[in-house]
Amino acid sequence: MKIGLVLNPLAGIGGPVALKGTDGVAKTAMALGGKSHVEQRVRECLECLIPWPGDVTLMTYGGAMGEDLCQALDLPFEVLGGVGEITSAMDTQQAVTKFIERDVDLILFAGGDGTARDICDVVTGNTVVLGIPSGVKMHSGVFANNPRAAGKLVHRMICRELVTAMDAEVRDVDEDALREGIVKSKYYGELCVPADLQYVQHTKAGGLEVEALVLQEIAAEVIENMDANSTYVVGAGTTTDAIMQALSLENTLLGVDVIRDHRLLTSDATESALFDLVCSHQPVRIVISVIGGQGHIFGRGNQQISSRVLKAAGTDNIIVVATKTKLAALAGRPLIVDTGDAALDDQLCGLRRVITGYQDSVLMQVCT
Repeated sequence: MKIGLVLNPLAGIGGPVALKGTDGVAKTAMALGGKSHVEQRVRECLECLIPWPGDVTLMTYGGAMGEDLCQALDLPFEVLGGVGEITSAMDTQQAVTKFIERDVDLILFAGGDGTARDICDVVTGNTVVLGIPSGVKMHSGVFANNPRAAGKLVHRMICRELVTAMDAEVRDVDEDALREGIVKSKYYGELCVPADLQYVQHTKAGGLEVEALVLQEIAAEVIENMDANSTYVVGAGTTTDAIMQALSLENTLLGVDVIRDHRLLTSDATESALFDLVCSHQPVRIVISVIGGQGHIFGRGNQQISSRVLKAAGTDNIIVVATKTKLAALAGRPLIVDTGDAALDDQLCGLRRVITGYQDSVLMQVCT
């Protein structure tokens, strides 16, 4: 078995000095007193593999990117390249490229989401990757739960235990926007990771402290799949508000707006105006959210989207969006429709897909 080990020695130093990350601000972080704990975390991982198995080849990169730690632990290793005093994303990518050229079985890396992005840019095929969490932001699903968990998982692989693999998402946050209080997340791709969820963390899921991130992901999913030739009726609520904000369009938070080709057609539409627009601007998609605590999707707060509007648009053209936090708060209760038209309500009942993030959705039961 051949393992390629690469450390991003700058990962995480921006967190303790309140920079929310390290990408592009490493020198500033160091000037403020930020210190790297990457080597310590990787040491915790590698100590799970000592004594080092004789049939496992370890390759790494020069200096703080792996060589120094391997020497300190007295591990047998091969250095594939050198680096300067301040490392960069290009150094990480060069190291990974060399690992791939040497046909390693596993790329073990230490860093955060930015490092995962750098690796995702150059990894091709089914090369297996595992991250030792060392950064400020770790929303991606490619990291072990902690350094020792990474070591235990690698040990299982070395011992020839049956370890399958899965594709895990690589995501990252715009740090410049984050420092301004705006949370934006983007999906960058997928990497193949060991599929033992006892040791590998899930992609960052919605919670109170990342609510803005989840809303941005929902907005990205809806916008990416918008058809320029379709008209979109956007219902009330903060979740749908995130879609309008992402499009840089004025939004009626408690009303209904209509857009087409990313342009605002009507703001705060009445039921009659909405019906006329839906009839004259086919095809139509209706984007609505879930009322927190109640679970209603129609009949509460969006009566402008009446039964005749829904029939004109078509019940197959409804896009429901909600955070997992909001859905979990329903404690297993279904989504509810109350349009005033019993036959239509019955037609809307059943399992319906709810968008809960970027390329992420769940099935929810809809009842009357």
